[in-house]
Amino acid sequence: MLRPKIPTMPTPTGLATPPAVVEPTTAPLPAIPPTPASSRPTVQLTPGTALALVGGGTAVVLVVGAVLVSMLLAVAVTGVSVAICALVIRSLVHADAKRR
Repeated sequence: MLRPKIPTMPTPTGLATPPAVVEPTTAPLPAIPPTPASSRPTVQLTPGTALALVGGGTAVVLVVGAVLVSMLLAVAVTGVSVAICALVIRSLVHADAKRR
């Protein structure tokens, strides 16, 4: 039976140096200045704007859905027409072979 070969760790050649020891510093951290308040105005949603956003989102979803369904319908119609063409061509070839 096939058995996998497990690699072994090679033994180090030469002298190994110990890792350097890093000692923590005790210097004080520099003071961080406070961040200034944002000068941008906050956005407030009124009931009218919320309704407009919901209506716009619904319209986008409906348009994208209609486009996707129409693309799927186009692919289905193309597939059916190719299948009908294949049947007609097969029928013509079969009828021509019977006459000979």
